[in-house]
Amino acid sequence: MSLVEIVGIEGYIQTTYLAVYPDKLLLLDSGCYSDVETILNYITKTLKRPVEQLRAVVVSHMHPDHAGGAELLRKKTGCQIVASGKAQSWYQGVSGRISHINDLGLTYYVANRRKQKVKYQWYSPSIKPDVVVKEGEAIPNFEDWVVFETPGHTNCDLSLWHPQTKQAYTADLILKIKNKFVSPYLITYPEEYIASLRKVQDLQPSLLLLAHGEKSTINNEDFQSLIDKAPTAPRKLGLLEALQSMGSKK
Repeated sequence: MSLVEIVGIEGYIQTTYLAVYPDKLLLLDSGCYSDVETILNYITKTLKRPVEQLRAVVVSHMHPDHAGGAELLRKKTGCQIVASGKAQSWYQGVSGRISHINDLGLTYYVANRRKQKVKYQWYSPSIKPDVVVKEGEAIPNFEDWVVFETPGHTNCDLSLWHPQTKQAYTADLILKIKNKFVSPYLITYPEEYIASLRKVQDLQPSLLLLAHGEKSTINNEDFQSLIDKAPTAPRKLGLLEALQSMGSKK
């Protein structure tokens, strides 16, 4: 059945997108752990659908505002978790666990800047996807969505492309702050990041679905500006560095 609409659900620190079909639903990232109630309320109260119609949630990468609610959503709805095979190792080992805690701390920091109340956000640093997807594959049961691997921010980032409507969900590949397109502060793999930007540019999307920003049109000049300004060396997201960066943007 054809896609009806894609709605943005405002979460703790990000926008989560829900692809609505006549008899099923697809979630483009899970949001934070605390966003699960918001998402389920939207399904039952706004759409007036049973939560079991949520058939799949795609996890674009493992950060708290993209993967935090996935396991709980699966438990409450029976949906499948769809992710890259690399997602399982992002927070692996001692340094990975430290990064996981660091990222949770950053989530609270961003929430505080947005004047959000403190909410429980803990989620497992490892994930067990029901479906592992790779470049060019379709989402099972949602074959109108195509997966593109767009690493750079992390090693496991996925973007989703809907050819029929030329809409692309790019997770944290591109942010929009104060009406300007910017790259995320964390860029672990600079060369891959630029290649990922070019990959999405080549699609010529009519609309970007931004997790941090809004639904936006983007042109080749915008893409070129992002490419020109992208770092040439890895940019880590330590708590101290992030606080200094965010402070400089006030």
